[in-house]
Amino acid sequence: MTAVRTRFAPSPTGYLHLGGARTALFNYLFARQHKGTFVLRVEDTDAERNKEEAFAAIYEGMDWMGIEWDEGFGKGGEYGPYNQSERHELYLKWFNKLEADGRVYQEEDGAWRFRFDRKDVTLKDLVCGEITIDYKNEEINPDMTIRRPDGSFTFHFVNVVDDLEMKISHVIRGEDHLMNTPKHLQLYEAFGVEPPQFAHIPLILNDSGKKMSKRDEGAAVKDYLEMGFQPAAMTNFVALLGWNPKSEQEIFSAEELIQSFDLANINRAPARFDLQKALWMNQQYLMALEPAAFLEQAQPYLEGISADSEALAKAVSLVQEKVTSFKDIAPAVSFLFDPEFNYDEGALEKVAKNEDAPTLLAALKENWASLSNWDEAKDQIGSTAKAAGSKPGKLMFPVRVALSGLGGGIDLGEIISLLGQEACVARLERYLTQ
Repeated sequence: MTAVRTRFAPSPTGYLHLGGARTALFNYLFARQHKGTFVLRVEDTDAERNKEEAFAAIYEGMDWMGIEWDEGFGKGGEYGPYNQSERHELYLKWFNKLEADGRVYQEEDGAWRFRFDRKDVTLKDLVCGEITIDYKNEEINPDMTIRRPDGSFTFHFVNVVDDLEMKISHVIRGEDHLMNTPKHLQLYEAFGVEPPQFAHIPLILNDSGKKMSKRDEGAAVKDYLEMGFQPAAMTNFVALLGWNPKSEQEIFSAEELIQSFDLANINRAPARFDLQKALWMNQQYLMALEPAAFLEQAQPYLEGISADSEALAKAVSLVQEKVTSFKDIAPAVSFLFDPEFNYDEGALEKVAKNEDAPTLLAALKENWASLSNWDEAKDQIGSTAKAAGSKPGKLMFPVRVALSGLGGGIDLGEIISLLGQEACVARLERYLTQ
C-alpha cells in the first residue's frame, strides 16, 4: 500500500461546523491508523467571502477536538503552500498541460472549459461502492468550466491539482461531493496520473430529517466549546455520526478510536444528529473526571456566583453526576447562594395543582422553626405530612420548589443541610407570601 496521505480542505467562510469536523476527524483517524500523514489545506480562493476569524475558528475547533494535522497551517511541509490563494502558479502549470494536449477550449465570455472524454466513467468508492456515470451525452453532462474569465480557477480544477501535487492517497469527504468525483477522475486521467482512492461519507441530518445546515442548533463546533463540553466527548460523539464500530461500545478513548476506525464500517444511510445523545455522552465524560478536576474546569462557568469557595465546591460536587455540560452548573447551584432566586414557572404550576401544598408548607415552616436538632429536618417532612393525614410525597416536591425554585436537581436532603435552619425557614416563608 502506498503511503497514506489524507487531507481536510475547508473553505474559511464560516465557523467550523459539525459536518466539517467529522470529515476532518475521519481523515485524521484513517491517517493515524495507517501511520500516515494528515494534511490541512485551506480553499481560500474566494477572497470576498474569506474571513480571518473563520480561519481561526477552523484551527481552534480542530485543535480543541484533538484533531492534529501534520502539514499545513503552523506546521509547514514539503508540499506547500497550503492556502489555495498562494498556489496559482501550480494551477497554471497543469492548465497549460491541458491546453497543450487540446483538452480545454475558451468560450466567447473568456471562460475555459475542460473537454470531457465522451465515455462511461466508473468510480469505485470505498463507502458507496461502484458508480458509473455516462458522459457520452453532452447535453446531460456538458464540458466543465475550469477557469473563469478573470483567470481564476474553479473548485473542481484546483481540488484535483492540490490532491495530486500533495500526493493525497485517500479523499474522504461528504457524500454531497459524490457526483463531482467522476468529473475529477476525468481530470486525473487527462493529467496522466493515478487518482487517489475515494470514500464519500453520509450526510448528517438534523432532527427534522433534513440535511444539517450551519444554521441548525448544534451545527457549530464553537457552541460545544462555549457550553463546556469535554473535547474528548465531542470527538467521541462526532466519530459515531455515520461510523459503526460493530460493537455495543459507545465510549472510546482517542487511541481506541484510532485502532477501531474502519472505512468499511461507515454507514451508507445518512447520520441523524441527536443533541440529547451528545449531551448524554458529555455527561459520561464529566462523571469520569476526578472531583478536583471537575471543580477546576467548572470555575469559568461560576464567575457570576458570589459564595464562599468551600461552600461552592461542595455544591458543585453535588451536581457532577447530574449536569450534562459545565454551562448547566450555575443554574443548578446558584439558588443556594441567592435568597432572591427565581421560581421555575413549570415547577410553580405543578405545585399549584397540589391543593394541600400551602397548608403542608405552613405546618412544616412552624415545625422547622422550632426544631432543636437540624439533622432531623428532612425526617420532619414525612412526619408533618403524616400528621396532616397526607403522604410525604405530597410535601417533598413543594418543599424542593420553595427552597430552590427548581423542580429537580440536588438531593433535597443536601439542600436542607447546605442551607441550614434559618435560611430554610425564611425560604418557606418567602414562598408562602409571594
